[in-house]
Amino acid sequence: MRLLRLLKILRVALRFGLDEFLLGHERVRVQRAAVSTLLFWRDLSAPRAVRLRRALEALGPIFVKFGQVLSTRRDLMPIDIADELARLQDRVPPFPGEQAEQILHEAYGRPVAQVFACFDRTPVASASVAQVHFATLPDGREAAVKVLRPGIAEIIAKDLALMDAGAQLLELLWADGKRLKPREVVAEFERHLEDELDLMREAANANQLRRNFADSPLLAVPEIYWDWCSTQVMVMQRMQGAPVSAVNELRAQGVDIPKLARAGVEIFFTQVFRDGFFHADMHPGNILVTPQGQYVALDFGIMGTLTEVDKHYLACNFIAFFRRDYRRVAEVHVESGWAPPGTRVEEFETAIRAVCEPIFDRPLKEISFGRVLLRLFQTSRRFNIEIQPQLVLLQKTLLNIEGLGRELDPELDLWSTAKPFLERWMSEQVGWRGLVRRIGDELPFWSELLPQLPRLVQQFLAHDRDAELREQAQALLRQQRRNGWLLAGIAALLTALVLLQLLP
Repeated sequence: MRLLRLLKILRVALRFGLDEFLLGHERVRVQRAAVSTLLFWRDLSAPRAVRLRRALEALGPIFVKFGQVLSTRRDLMPIDIADELARLQDRVPPFPGEQAEQILHEAYGRPVAQVFACFDRTPVASASVAQVHFATLPDGREAAVKVLRPGIAEIIAKDLALMDAGAQLLELLWADGKRLKPREVVAEFERHLEDELDLMREAANANQLRRNFADSPLLAVPEIYWDWCSTQVMVMQRMQGAPVSAVNELRAQGVDIPKLARAGVEIFFTQVFRDGFFHADMHPGNILVTPQGQYVALDFGIMGTLTEVDKHYLACNFIAFFRRDYRRVAEVHVESGWAPPGTRVEEFETAIRAVCEPIFDRPLKEISFGRVLLRLFQTSRRFNIEIQPQLVLLQKTLLNIEGLGRELDPELDLWSTAKPFLERWMSEQVGWRGLVRRIGDELPFWSELLPQLPRLVQQFLAHDRDAELREQAQALLRQQRRNGWLLAGIAALLTALVLLQLLP
């Protein structure tokens, strides 16, 4: 089976002219003319990025999802390829409802009719890893049931093995192979799929995001019905709303579209900088909007996280950017470990200035936050700076949000919309508010520690006193040993003198 799959991949690759990625290497460049002659029937008029996208679509849903992951690695991918791969849509034909019922039967150990009051066999959404059905719980609550595709784990394992083999081949034969690190990209893709194959993990992600936005007028997250969840099945509250891309329908419902666009920006920055936990797959297919103008988040398989250290260095970077202190930006990259220790700060500063300085001389609404970030990533690549995985997800999400916002409101000024929020957040992170907040975070620990201080001090002093006594005893013992040897030596000397006197 694996051989047949490999042959299909090779046939599709040749059909769409992907061999040019390999034949560009000097080792095999001489074979290019021969291949072109043999495969004269191919239509290679489309750009290489378009042909790559079509090839991935022809290979099936797992390769489509892989292309989506590749599109996020703009620090590694050429821009034309990354832009084209971002157009990939994870839409695949559904599997039969009878199979879904069989999976549910296996998960619950009883027929579906005994689990749900009503279960609709016809799926409402289908993707490469799972599909969704509507159902009614025994207590009457309406639910959405997400079911993993049958045998998907085995299919993914086989395709990943082939992808890894192909990545090794790319590293050997393609001029840019090693720089683009294809095997690392495949490994990153595998980690994403592992998250999506465990629906209990996705349910936990959804629950965390729902808790973060409890009672929020901006974002609604479905409630998870834990009693019906397993690694293969996730059951959640059924949400109502129109797709965020249906702008005309939203206008007809009376939704304020410019306000909706600004709310999306606020939601993103709240997730990232307040919570350090953000939805990293915010494309239009995963977002609904209620008639009241509230966003509804769906599909929580890919979530990003930021540590306090990440947020601190991001705050320092933003402050330096606002002040046009490009040297400080370069220094922060080295201090944080994002840049190698031997990075020439002066050269990195000059490169950053070339990217950022034109921004401040243009009207704010003409600035693309995402494009600036892309240029910074390209600059980082020149200095061999390893882009952190969590920052790659952040960049991907920012591009999604900016694209969505501009689609809703072409006049959206992402920079000016985000700047007040960022300034407030930076003040909370590194200003006096940040100091007060950190002291507040430590107070529970201090309140527990303070009553114990006298006892801890006593134990410390007692420990020190015992150690001192032990040291004194050891010193005395050493002194006694020295004195013993001295007395023995004197005794031996006296004995020798006495013996000398007794001799004739």
